Amino acid sequence: RRKILTQKNSNARMIQLEIANINLLERIKKGQVNFMKKKITAILMVILIGIMAAGCGQQQKTEQTEGTEESASQDIFAMDTYMSVTAYGADAESAVSDAIAEIERLDALLSTGETDSEIYKLNQNGGGSISEDTSYLLERALEIWKSTDGCFEIGIYPLMQEWGFTDGNYKVPDKETLQKLLPLADSSKIDFNEKDQTVSFEQDGMEIDFGGIAKGYTSGRIMDIFREHGITSGMVSLGGNVQVLGIKTDGSKWRVAVQNPEDTENYLGVLETQDRAVITSGGYERYFEQDGQTYWHIMDPSTGAPAHSGLISVTIIGPCGLRCDGLSTALFVMGREKAAAHWAAHQDYEAVMVDESGTIWLTPGLKDRFIPVDQGETREIRIL
Repeated sequence: RRKILTQKNSNARMIQLEIANINLLERIKKGQVNFMKKKITAILMVILIGIMAAGCGQQQKTEQTEGTEESASQDIFAMDTYMSVTAYGADAESAVSDAIAEIERLDALLSTGETDSEIYKLNQNGGGSISEDTSYLLERALEIWKSTDGCFEIGIYPLMQEWGFTDGNYKVPDKETLQKLLPLADSSKIDFNEKDQTVSFEQDGMEIDFGGIAKGYTSGRIMDIFREHGITSGMVSLGGNVQVLGIKTDGSKWRVAVQNPEDTENYLGVLETQDRAVITSGGYERYFEQDGQTYWHIMDPSTGAPAHSGLISVTIIGPCGLRCDGLSTALFVMGREKAAAHWAAHQDYEAVMVDESGTIWLTPGLKDRFIPVDQGETREIRIL
C-alpha cells in the first residue's frame, strides 16, 4: 500500500533512514549478514550520512560531506546481533578500532554459551571469582532487580534454556517443569561479595545471563572509548540498542527511529536526542509460534512464561545504556500502570510504550520530542 506523503511526512521518512531501524538488524543471523549489509549500505549512501562497510568487519574512513571532519565506521556481528560503530573526529579511526576490540572482548567475557567465557564457567561451577566488568554488571543488575520488584531478573537463564530461546530448539514447557525451574529465577539467592569480587548461588542449578544489559553496558563502554580519543560526535547501533555521543557535526541532534512492533519494516516515529541511549524491547525481536500461539523471549520471572502485560514494545531513553537496557525489559514485564508508577518514582529516564491496542504512551518529557510518522494508519498518542 502506497501513500502520497506531505512535506512534513517526507521529512520524517528521511529521518527514519538516517539511523536505520534500531531493531530491524536484530533479526539478522550470521548467514544473512552480507545480504543485509548491502541493503543498509545503499540506504546510508542515498541519504549521505557516511559509509558502512561492504564486508563484515571491514573499516572505511571518509570525509563528512558537510564539513572537513574525518569519520570512521565499522560493522561487526557479535552478541548474536549485527552492530555498527561510527565516530567523527581526528582520531576517529583509532576510536572505532578500539571500540570494536572492546565489543569482541565483552562478547567473549559475557557469553553464556562459549565454554571459555567467564559467565559460562561461573554457571557451571555455581560461583567463583569474577572480573571487574562482571562485578560491575552484577552490582547494577541487582540494583535494577530491586528497583523493579524483580521484573528484571538475571537468573532467568534456566527458563530461557527450557523454552529453547538459547539454542533455537523451541518448545512450550509443561507446568510441572516451569514450577520446578521458577525458584531458580531469584536474584535474592545470589551471594555477591563486592569487596572480594566473588559470587555464589544458594541453590543448585541456578545460572545467570547478562543478556538483558550486556549490549547496554557495551554501548556505554564505547562512549567512554570515544571520549578517551577526543571524539565528541559518534553513535553505535547494537541491534535494538542505539547510543549517541554529543550532536552531529552539522550542529543538529541525532535522530533515532523507533520501530513499529506490529510492522517491523516501518516506524512509529522519531526521537531527536543527544548524549543518550535509546533502547527498545519488544516481543517481535525473538519469538516462535506453536498451535496458533506466539511465544516471545521476554520472560516474566513470576510465571516462567513469556510476559503478557498488555505492552508489546518499550523504548527507554536515558544517559546510561546499561540501565536503559534493563529497564526496557523490566517495564515490558510490568505493564503500563506499574511502568508509569516506576517512572514517576524515578523520573531519570523517558519512555515510549506501545500497548496491545496500538496506543503509544509517552512520558511527559517526550511530548515535544517524539515525531510520529504517518504510514497510512492513525494511532492514539497519550501522555502518562
